[in-house]
Amino acid sequence: MRSHRRMSSTMRRTCRRAIAVGLLCLGSLSGRAVAQGGGELRFCLRMEPKTFDPLRVEDEASAAIRYLTGGVLVRVNRQTQELEPELAQSWKVSKDGRTITFSLRSGISFSDGRPFSAQDVAYTMQQLMDPALHSATGDAFRSGTGNVETKVISPTQISITFPAPVAGLDRLFDQVAILSERSPGKEKAVLGPFMLADYKPGASVLLQRNPNYWKSDEQGRKLPYLAAIRLDIQANRDVEMLRFKRGELDVINSLDSEYFDKLEMTSPQLVHDAGPSLDSEQLWFNEVAKAPIPAYKKNWFRSANFRRAISEAINREDLSRVVYHGHAQPAVGPFSPTNQFWFNNKLKPQTYSPDAALKALKNDGFRLENGALKDKDGNEVVFSIITNAGSNTRERMAVLIQEDLQKIGIHVNVVTLDFPSLIERMTQTFDYEAIILGLTNVDLDPNGEMNVWLSSSENHQWNPQQKVPETAWEAEIDRLMRAQASSTDLKQRKEAFDRVQEIVVEEEPFIFLINKNALSAVSTTVHGAAPVILSPQTFWNAERLTVSAK
Repeated sequence: MRSHRRMSSTMRRTCRRAIAVGLLCLGSLSGRAVAQGGGELRFCLRMEPKTFDPLRVEDEASAAIRYLTGGVLVRVNRQTQELEPELAQSWKVSKDGRTITFSLRSGISFSDGRPFSAQDVAYTMQQLMDPALHSATGDAFRSGTGNVETKVISPTQISITFPAPVAGLDRLFDQVAILSERSPGKEKAVLGPFMLADYKPGASVLLQRNPNYWKSDEQGRKLPYLAAIRLDIQANRDVEMLRFKRGELDVINSLDSEYFDKLEMTSPQLVHDAGPSLDSEQLWFNEVAKAPIPAYKKNWFRSANFRRAISEAINREDLSRVVYHGHAQPAVGPFSPTNQFWFNNKLKPQTYSPDAALKALKNDGFRLENGALKDKDGNEVVFSIITNAGSNTRERMAVLIQEDLQKIGIHVNVVTLDFPSLIERMTQTFDYEAIILGLTNVDLDPNGEMNVWLSSSENHQWNPQQKVPETAWEAEIDRLMRAQASSTDLKQRKEAFDRVQEIVVEEEPFIFLINKNALSAVSTTVHGAAPVILSPQTFWNAERLTVSAK
């Protein structure tokens, strides 16, 4: 699924505390060797995770923690992209696509020693699909209205039935970390390779080896090899790179192109370019009716002609060349061309044409006066773009867009905010005009984006949580997304999602800017790393990584 994911505004006290844990810089564990010789892995998260509750995950930092601690029934292998058994040793999806039956492994315990059974899977699904939870993960399963039914057949067998067919049903469970029904600290009892050991708000999160983890390697040695992983909260990319060069960090999971090029010049053995990724960066305008911005600006932002004109006036080739040093490509739409099957190859990159943009705006009543663009009522076109402080690439993109739009008489203010403040404006107060952020894909299937494209979703960022679709095109996207999600006919699904991509390009609720390459850095002290394009690029096989003493 993608993210900037849904940002829930109602969080329990434990979740608020988890928010502080956030974008931690998995950073400063001591380098001493451990009994199994696995060592301690250190790297950074660039923002505070919103939560430690795996069912509420909607941001990259929380997703990283979930990936490292959560036990899942099945796992998409990030390297082969094939679905592999985990807690479930086998599974079967019914012909109508509504029911999946899992056969579970026996003899597995949670990190607190309580046994794992089908009852825990039933409990997890009941919690996940509770509408009151507003789970981004749960949204991917919502192909129709109605309740999800679970049937515990035996301690090692369970069937889960959905009210409508769910396309790609089995792959969606890659994101569902199983909770313990009986453990008092449900979020702390985990089935993954690591467990939460310590949390210092605003500083670090320490994960330690789960002593009850069920896997062993081919020689019978218990996994994971690593004794611990430390995540340090560090939004500043300069500091992150400095610490990596000093040997204080072992991995940079997502490396900015500027740092990639500099590091490649001196230490080419440390950098990895896995090629074009599935991730995108985009700009969007605030279309929320209750947003505290002037009505005339809302009229601009709600106009597809205005949004298309802005898109035409942005030079994406410059963004790729200047900001990303060629380690990115102009974005075409919601999906990267790297996703070869689901990408609509009829779509072409937006042509940069400030003249065409200005002409379209003039046809809508806008006019140039002394170099300033004004709307039909004489209001000068001025707005602010906000993005997260510490992201040099987003800040530079915002400045280049500022320069591009100045050419057609639009004045743009660029504002950077710390990530919590940005999220508050984006999801709670709606006190913003435009935002530049990114979406991260963890799977190839469009079902992972239900929480973005459904108008009722909290991650429908330009205008979230609509009770009913406010525009005809959003209603059509809702229909198409539910249709593809409930069909077991791959051709029909492809046709439906092709049309979704076309509507998004026509209406431009998100102005997609670039698709960046999957760039990373890995220390020579880390053994077993094989960076990939799917998130998490460098630590997808964390249970088999080792770190040698420095």
